[in-house]
Amino acid sequence: MATSIRLSRGGSKKRPYYKIVVADSRSPRDGAFIERIGSYNPLLAKDDEKRIVLNVERAKHWVGVGAQPTDRVARFLDAAGVKERTVRSNPNKGKPGEKATERAEERATKIAEAEEARKAAEEAAKAPAEEPAVEAPAEEAPAAEAAQEQAEG
Repeated sequence: MATSIRLSRGGSKKRPYYKIVVADSRSPRDGAFIERIGSYNPLLAKDDEKRIVLNVERAKHWVGVGAQPTDRVARFLDAAGVKERTVRSNPNKGKPGEKATERAEERATKIAEAEEARKAAEEAAKAPAEEPAVEAPAEEAPAAEAAQEQAEG
């Protein structure tokens, strides 16, 4: 019989509470267990002593007999000094996936294009604003000449 030390969920909806149990690895998560060796309340503050309650002697016994802790329980056992856990390093864990990377690239190109269009629009707005100031008298002059011709004719 393969035994495991794992969490068994209790509590109500949106209010989890876990029992740390030793159970047959084939039994359901919240099903029959051999022994309860502690509890875990994730809703309490991380520095609260009642967040993780563990019977260290029984945990040492079950680890000595060959019970395999789950990853989360292994963290608790490591913190209690029962069983040392090997620290894993996954350098790709924080990296976004392929689709997220594609979306980020598309967003970056759209932002760059929008920035270029905005700069071009600003330059276009500045250039005509300067030119009409110079050309305005030239445009008014033919209009003035046309007005004089109509008055004379």
